[in-house]
Amino acid sequence: MKVSTKGDYGVRALVELAHHFGEGPVQSAHIASAQEVPEPYLDQLLTTLRRAGFIRSVRGPQGGHSLIDNPSELKLSNVIVALEGSLAPMACVDDPESCTKEGGCVQRGVWERVRDATQEILDSVTIGDLAEQEREYNRNGGRYYI
Repeated sequence: MKVSTKGDYGVRALVELAHHFGEGPVQSAHIASAQEVPEPYLDQLLTTLRRAGFIRSVRGPQGGHSLIDNPSELKLSNVIVALEGSLAPMACVDDPESCTKEGGCVQRGVWERVRDATQEILDSVTIGDLAEQEREYNRNGGRYYI
């Protein structure tokens, strides 16, 4: 699985909204600036994130975007699937009929394990976790300590 700019920037936007969870709407310009995401592209991603049910958007001068649920409950796996699609590295994992080799192949089991391991890792991380790690990173002057 390769995460594109869409996935990267979408996660960044949600992390910024997690920093402001419970404070009301955050304007796109602030999210774009804080997370170094081009605002026109961010606007497209925010639409996708709203349609996926992660954020709500409010129009007007006092409007902006906010997380619907607590960031500690928003799994990274759900975000990546909403932005990028399936976690399967090969189409045959999701659709066995798409296999071009009659009767399937020995590789499919490996690709299923890759998908399952990826799912498990991404399920173990929340947007809230990433926001906390970013706060810690910034407190340490841009150095991350474990």
